Amino acid sequence: MVTKERGEVATRNSYPDPVNDLLVRARESDRQSLDDIRRLIVNPGSSRAVRLESVAEVVSTTGPSEIHRADQVRVAIVSANLHDIDLGAAVAEVEQMVAENPLTDVRMHIGGQGEELAESVKSLLFAFALAIFLVYLVMASQFESLLHPFVILFTIPLAMVGAVLALLVTGNSISVVVFIGLILLVGLVTKNAIILIDKVNQLREAGVAKREALVEGARSRLRPIIMTTLCTLFGFLPLAIAMGEGAEVRSPMAITVIGGLLVSTLLTLVVIPVVYDLLDRRADGYYRVRGRRGVQAGIDPGAGEAEQPA
Repeated sequence: MVTKERGEVATRNSYPDPVNDLLVRARESDRQSLDDIRRLIVNPGSSRAVRLESVAEVVSTTGPSEIHRADQVRVAIVSANLHDIDLGAAVAEVEQMVAENPLTDVRMHIGGQGEELAESVKSLLFAFALAIFLVYLVMASQFESLLHPFVILFTIPLAMVGAVLALLVTGNSISVVVFIGLILLVGLVTKNAIILIDKVNQLREAGVAKREALVEGARSRLRPIIMTTLCTLFGFLPLAIAMGEGAEVRSPMAITVIGGLLVSTLLTLVVIPVVYDLLDRRADGYYRVRGRRGVQAGIDPGAGEAEQPA
């Protein structure tokens, strides 16, 4: 291992601990000037001496005052403070600059807060997918069906549309707190569709035709859906319009939830019935039989006993 600044490692001394490198360097009198360095012998002990100036060009230039290494590789650290730009946009701009001007024999690695942001985004994407999966499992067990929970999950893309529109209107960008808001939306927006689909299934079990049940279910569940949505929106509104210290960190999460929940609520009463009508191909008789079974299962066992005279 050779380092130009300190010499050549001849051996290592293990006492005292830790291990220390023993470096061999030219005498100070032989390296006081450029001319002295040019006259250095590069093949000592040979019959014909070869000077350094014969095989290399020795020039004086400006070098780094401090050498950084990572994984035994010399690195140059370039850092900057952000102003009027978020971390994600800054990382994307750096990557674009490097792509437009490729580096020769140099590798670039984004570290620091940029690396932490990338790792956080991966973890939040996993949490987002896991939240959707767990919500689906819970709904499948409640509805005793794999189709109806799948229909309900169509509210999540509707919420994503509203969240993106809200971020664009307010000038916010994707960040960690925005992902947290998206994870919150998974549980918030599905409740409206759960209320609607549950009512539709009840009507079909009572003998109402599918499309009539969809219309009646949307009409009867309009008020509770709007009430619960307004309560949630007003709950997040102070956080979205906060102007105090640290509000710029928490506000995007509230804006994401408000935009996603508002658009999802407006479209749930239209899109979810359409998706239900397209995917649910079961005959109305299936739900009537299911409804009769539920009624029979709820009969009091003592209701059929004859009344004994007093």
